[in-house]
Amino acid sequence: MTAPRVLLLGRPGCHLCDDARAVVARVCADLGVGWEERDITADPDLLERYWEQIPVTLVDGEQHDFWRVDERRLRDALAGVDSGGEQRG
Repeated sequence: MTAPRVLLLGRPGCHLCDDARAVVARVCADLGVGWEERDITADPDLLERYWEQIPVTLVDGEQHDFWRVDERRLRDALAGVDSGGEQRG
């Protein structure tokens, strides 16, 4: 099994995390991409690093967004499209 391409970092009771989860779930389902969610309160290192930025999304291990998830930007990142709309690689 391959590792999920998208990681969503959040915490319980975070309304922005709820919004981000809905966007990530929809985009990943549409594109057939795996994703997972981690609670930063369960990991002291993640809590220290990200507590002011949640929700945080990482794509392929690199920080992609924080506070809000832009659906178009996430789709482009997962499809390999750069910010100018050009296909990468």
